[in-house]
Amino acid sequence: MGRTTMPSRRVAGAALAAALVAGLTACGSGGGGGNGGNGFTYWSMWRADEPQAQVLKGAIADFTAATGVKVTVNWTGRDIAKKIGPAIAANQAPDLWDESNDVVYGSVAAAGQALDLSPVLSLQVPGENVPVSAVVPAKYLDVLPKDPSGQNHYLIPYYLATTGMFYNAADPDLAAAMPSAPTDWPGLLKVCDALKAKGKACLASEGEDPWTNGLYFDYLLNAAGIDFAKLSADRTGALWDDPAVLKAAQDLEQLVKGGHLIPGYDATKYPAQETNWAGGKAAFYMDGSYVTGEVAKQVPTGWKFGSILPPGAKAPDVSLFGFSIPKRAKNAGAAEKFIAFFLQKKQVSGMATTALNLTPRTDVPAPAGLEDAQKSLDAPTVRLPYDGVAGDWSAKVFEQNFLDFWHAKTDAAAFTAKCKADQVAYWKTQG
Repeated sequence: MGRTTMPSRRVAGAALAAALVAGLTACGSGGGGGNGGNGFTYWSMWRADEPQAQVLKGAIADFTAATGVKVTVNWTGRDIAKKIGPAIAANQAPDLWDESNDVVYGSVAAAGQALDLSPVLSLQVPGENVPVSAVVPAKYLDVLPKDPSGQNHYLIPYYLATTGMFYNAADPDLAAAMPSAPTDWPGLLKVCDALKAKGKACLASEGEDPWTNGLYFDYLLNAAGIDFAKLSADRTGALWDDPAVLKAAQDLEQLVKGGHLIPGYDATKYPAQETNWAGGKAAFYMDGSYVTGEVAKQVPTGWKFGSILPPGAKAPDVSLFGFSIPKRAKNAGAAEKFIAFFLQKKQVSGMATTALNLTPRTDVPAPAGLEDAQKSLDAPTVRLPYDGVAGDWSAKVFEQNFLDFWHAKTDAAAFTAKCKADQVAYWKTQG
């Protein structure tokens, strides 16, 4: 299945790697009232033993103490993606739930079943004298696809993820090869050549993973002004003939054929190459911002995380994790007030300090190691990974073709031609 956000196995990478707080227990299951003044129900994507849940539990306790509103929580875990749609259909959905933007859209908003949360943006953040819209930059909501009614304010984020080429800024070999971040593709190849001369691979790569490796192509298309979603949606396939698309593939081919990928990458499984990268066997690793937490216990003393985008990229990608309210929620008003409450700096900061995540608030410092990732998100505009491509297009057209190309089984011209042919065939089956 195509994704607009991080692969599901990695969504909570930082959460799983962070030190868990001892003694975590699920919130009580006392009843929530039938009106917004008495309480509301909340299903969370986090398990009760995850750091994100710890942060949310503290906020829920504070919210109840401040307002008297009781919150009945179900720490559902990632199965929430499968449960929320049927629950809505059976009129048994919670008043509030949270997940990634692609899950919220695909399972609820696309069917017109998500409440428009625009009014939440006008609510005051308790104790701060500003509305929610002042602490959640509009650019994060602007990238979301619209539901059937034309609104895209069906999710209010409290946690952000982005992707990039992560590296050890304290690696002397890399420091010598890259005195400053390369500004164009030849500049990156020059860095890779210098590393190769010292016997170090430029890139670690999980060879079986088309999502993370495909991000190089995605960012190269972005650098060339090509929208990946529009490319995939072209039923004629003609956009694959754009010289800029072929040039992006040819640039990437220089990495593959130049011997800049860690040896054996095409015959190993995750997390073999992540482990090799953390051990200093390759300089860069394309991944999501969760990776710093995943390898925190593997990297040697003195390691200093840095990250860059592929040269020329015009906008970083972002995946949003946040709150949504089903359209038929019985206690939507109380749930909306909790969203505003949680976005207080003193509450949402725990997502950075305890759960090691980036947050949408620009006044919440990034967790250690994600400073560069946070700076990339300071860009005026952001985008969804792969510009929001969804559905089964990726599995049917892109993934295997890209892996064949990434494994040097085909060249750039053959890769783009095969994608075009498969895309034309794919859209013929879609009616």
